[in-house]
Amino acid sequence: MTQPVRAGSAEPAALPTALIVAGPTTSGKSALALAIAERFGGTVINADAMQCYRELRVITARPTPEDEARAPHALYGVLPAAQPGHVAWWREAALAEMARSPLPILCGGTGMYLRALTQGLSALPEVAEEARAEARSLLAELGPAGLHARLHAEDAGLRPSDSQRIARAYEVWRSTGRSLVSWQREAPALPPAPYRFRAILIDPPREALRRAIEERWAAMMTGGAVEEVAELLRQGLDPALPAMRAHGVPELAAMLRGEIPEAEASRRAIANTAAYTKRQATWFRHQALVEPRSAHRIDARIAGLEQFSERNNPELFAFLHEAVDAPQHGS
Repeated sequence: MTQPVRAGSAEPAALPTALIVAGPTTSGKSALALAIAERFGGTVINADAMQCYRELRVITARPTPEDEARAPHALYGVLPAAQPGHVAWWREAALAEMARSPLPILCGGTGMYLRALTQGLSALPEVAEEARAEARSLLAELGPAGLHARLHAEDAGLRPSDSQRIARAYEVWRSTGRSLVSWQREAPALPPAPYRFRAILIDPPREALRRAIEERWAAMMTGGAVEEVAELLRQGLDPALPAMRAHGVPELAAMLRGEIPEAEASRRAIANTAAYTKRQATWFRHQALVEPRSAHRIDARIAGLEQFSERNNPELFAFLHEAVDAPQHGS
């Protein structure tokens, strides 16, 4: 069932429209974004931090070559695993792709990437190389919880398990003497992107997501995930790199090293992904990407494109027609 959200809000009429399709992993974002792109003539632009990596097509469930042939796609598999992506890089790349599309459709579950477009991006300092090296060394030695304990008190809100953000907070503090949170509280260095954003937020029940995670994992295991991770490991990359922490990679890496059997690797990967989808869903419920009138919620998983019809889902289509058919660029 869909739940349109409406409230008044003023915005410049001349801005072009950009559509966001967001929600937790396995909620059906990619299928919905593709259907919208085909129906309304848009480009699906990746807003998932892990689907940016070239080597991780299977393990991150990137769109298939067949899907990519049905409508334009951008920013999928564009970075080598050895090159860490980050929010400022993604924002700049996304804006370049958006400028080339009559209807940009930003699809993904990395909330901070999407928020960097809709709300702007805070100024963050350059960090010293020695501080970055120290953070990685301590992360390897102490683990994320141990490094978290060394952070400035203002950074206490970071999750002790979020190794990437903890390392980033530590290197910022060592380089500047100020906490990451204090930098982020400053006015955005980059303003909100000049678009009229409309968002479709998919929020299925947890049980539906859990079943979908289990089904997707089984398909990955028969579809080349083990071979993909083995090839990644042959590069000898730093285990702290984001690509090395994509869901399923640490678990299959441990299996390939002979540390755990396949059944345990699968159990851990499914459990870790399920925990992540819970955090994603909570984030999207409490972090407004757009004004309430500009959002449309769907409380069921998009399991098949047969759901994408005006007869089956008139509220969604009314929302899409309002977003896509509204005057743009002052026309």
